[in-house]
Amino acid sequence: MLEINSTLFIQIGNFLLLVFLLNIFLYRPIRRVLSQRNQETNSLEKTIADYQERSEEDEKNIADRMVLARKEGYSEKEGFKGRGREEEKGILQETNSSVEEKIGSARKEMEIRLAEARERLEDELGSFSRELAQKILGRDI
Repeated sequence: MLEINSTLFIQIGNFLLLVFLLNIFLYRPIRRVLSQRNQETNSLEKTIADYQERSEEDEKNIADRMVLARKEGYSEKEGFKGRGREEEKGILQETNSSVEEKIGSARKEMEIRLAEARERLEDELGSFSRELAQKILGRDI
C-alpha cells in the first residue's frame, strides 16, 4: 500500500521542481514561438485582406474606366459618323450641282444643235420636197 512518509514530500517536491523547470525551459519558449507565429499569421492575414481590398477596388476602378472609355468611344464613333454623313452630304451636293450644270450645258448645246439642224433642214426642205415630188411624179418640176 501507499505509505505517507518523507519520500512522498520529496516526490511532490521533485514533481513541482520538474513542472517549474519544464515551464521555464520548454513550455514558455514553445508558447512564445506559438504566440509569435500567431501574431505573424494575423499580420499576414491582415496584409492579405488589405491587398484583396485594394485589388477589388482597382478592379472596380478598371471596370468603371472601361465603361467610361466605351461610352467615350461610342460617342466619338457617333461623332465621326455624323461628320462623315455631313461630308457625304456636302460631296453629294457638290456632285449634284456639277452634274446639273453639266446636264444644263448639255441641254443648251443640244438645243443649239437642234435649232441649227432645224434651220438647215428648213433651208433644205424646199429642195427635198422638190426631189421627192420629182421622184413621185417621175418628172422634173
